[in-house]
Amino acid sequence: MSKYRRAAKVDQNQSSIVRSLRQLPGITVSVGHDDIILGREVNGVKMNFWFEIKRPECIGKDGVVRPSALTDSEKKLMKEWRGHYAVVSSLDEILDEIKG
Repeated sequence: MSKYRRAAKVDQNQSSIVRSLRQLPGITVSVGHDDIILGREVNGVKMNFWFEIKRPECIGKDGVVRPSALTDSEKKLMKEWRGHYAVVSSLDEILDEIKG
C-alpha cells in the first residue's frame, strides 16, 4: 500500500474557480490539498487560505454546508485545524474570505 494519498475527486466547479483565481494579481494557487491553498500578500503580510471546494448544491441557502457533503477527514479538519480552512462553492465566496 502506498503512503501517498490517491487523487481525490475534483468537483466540477473547481477548475473554473482556480482558473479565475490565477488571473488575479497577487494571488497564487496550489491544487491537490483538499482542494486548494491560496496565498496572498496584504500590506506586506503573507497569508495562506485553505479551501475545500464543493458543488453549490452541497451548501444550503443558509450558507451551511450539508454534513452529508463532507467526508470524515474534512469534518475532522474543520474541527481541529488551527489555521484558515473554509468550505466554499464559488469564486465570490473565496473572494469574501480573502479580502483584506
